[in-house]
Amino acid sequence: MVHEERAALIEDLAVIEEAQWGTPSLCDGWTVHHVVAHLVDSARATRIGFVAGMVRAGFDFDRQNARGVERERAATPHETLARLRQVASRRSTPPAPLDSRLVEAVVHGEDIRRPLGLTRVYPLEAVVRALRLQTRTPESFGGAKKLASRVRLSATDTDLSIGHGPEISGTALALLLTVSGRRVSPDELAGPGVGR
Repeated sequence: MVHEERAALIEDLAVIEEAQWGTPSLCDGWTVHHVVAHLVDSARATRIGFVAGMVRAGFDFDRQNARGVERERAATPHETLARLRQVASRRSTPPAPLDSRLVEAVVHGEDIRRPLGLTRVYPLEAVVRALRLQTRTPESFGGAKKLASRVRLSATDTDLSIGHGPEISGTALALLLTVSGRRVSPDELAGPGVGR
């Protein structure tokens, strides 16, 4: 599923204008080009390499990510896209659950596509697996475990309900983006838990 998502993103990126690579993504402070470089770095990650990088970054996750983006962001978008093509079928992973690769592929895919006006119909299984992982992951690792203990997330496009408390309903993708710290359109979510 991860390889499928990488391939679909590469296909979308192959047809955008060079100027669009400078578009701000949904990741604060990162352009589309930055996010693609991050995906290259993430795809190259190994368990040992990740731990060594964290040590070099003084256990600062943001610093490690910034260094990876700097390392993999080529001089031109064309070169960065070529790097993504080279790593698209890699199976290596940092010391994290395998479904974290789905979170990366789907959420960062939307970080890129939404600002560019591109859409993708993701396989529902990939989105659901990513959503389940995010709601079990602590906030310190980019997840929403605490949020899921205060609200009930109900997907409108599949039989899925996670958490306890006032309901937030929306598509599995909208819920995944929300619990991953992304803003979605107000009409994508409904229910008394939205304010939380």
